[in-house]
Amino acid sequence: MKYLSVCSGIEAATVAWHSLGWQPAGFAEIEKFPSQVLAHHYPNVTNFGDMTKFKEWNLESIELLAGGTPCQSFSVAGLRRGLDDPRGNLALTYCGILDKFRPKWCVWENVPGVLSSNGGRDFGSFLGALGELGYGWSYRVFDAQHFGVAQRRKRVFVVGCLGHWEASAKVLFEPESLRGNTPQGREKRQETAGDTPQSIVYEMHPADSRVKLMGDVCQTVTSRWGTGGGNVPLVQAFRKSRRAQTVDDYETWVDDGKANTLNTFDVGDVRTTHLVAEFDDVRRLLPVEVERLQGFPDGYTDIAGATDLARYKALGNSMAVPVMAWIGKRIKEYEQTAST
Repeated sequence: MKYLSVCSGIEAATVAWHSLGWQPAGFAEIEKFPSQVLAHHYPNVTNFGDMTKFKEWNLESIELLAGGTPCQSFSVAGLRRGLDDPRGNLALTYCGILDKFRPKWCVWENVPGVLSSNGGRDFGSFLGALGELGYGWSYRVFDAQHFGVAQRRKRVFVVGCLGHWEASAKVLFEPESLRGNTPQGREKRQETAGDTPQSIVYEMHPADSRVKLMGDVCQTVTSRWGTGGGNVPLVQAFRKSRRAQTVDDYETWVDDGKANTLNTFDVGDVRTTHLVAEFDDVRRLLPVEVERLQGFPDGYTDIAGATDLARYKALGNSMAVPVMAWIGKRIKEYEQTAST
């Protein structure tokens, strides 16, 4: 499948869809550092830059349009007139690209606040525009933590299919969620966060790297930490080099430098795990850790001349790769089923 990605950023879509055999027909990104990342990884794919100039693009036919644009309100009644000059409203520009190239599919992403922006009229205008252009649509809020990454990141995803709302629904919703017989939820838990033994606290020996288990619950993060108020539990990567032999014995750990994906258990004598110890500051995540949180390969944004700040910003503005991978897989499965 050939797709066009606008507001491309560092291309979560392409990372997510490469394994599906899909090919990008072009990107549209104007920010300097993300554009450098695109040029580094995809030198043979044209970055058209300013998406409002889409009428000037020499672009082959596409089967899917992907992107996440700011959603400003516009009149559905005046949609056609607005498509003549959609500059200044990138949601309208997105619709203009759909109108010009008429791909079968579209995937659009935004923050959950779009559902209530301007009393919901902004989002309603966008969905109405999709309908006016002949696209059946469905939308759903996904949280990245449910797709295998260690962060809570809710985003609204709209999938549209030219002429078929049922197709979009089959992509975004599993059959079980469409039957209307959702089972009753579990009883609300009464425990507090402090009752849940998901973290461990150790006492650091003052003379060396030995530590001793002090409890099974970390402190709660508070605003005082940012101003140096009080000691805080800090997640730090260590490799255990010696296990405690008794309940009063100390374990020995070696600093491994980088933190791997967080876990709440440890097995064996040499497994890399995470020590939660008492320190006076909170360590900033490394860029490679943020790449992992978004589902990118290690070092994906570590290109020549890259600064940590530029990498943080680009990754923070990106979509979560596993969510886009799931949506792409669902579209491919629908296409395969429809063709048989």
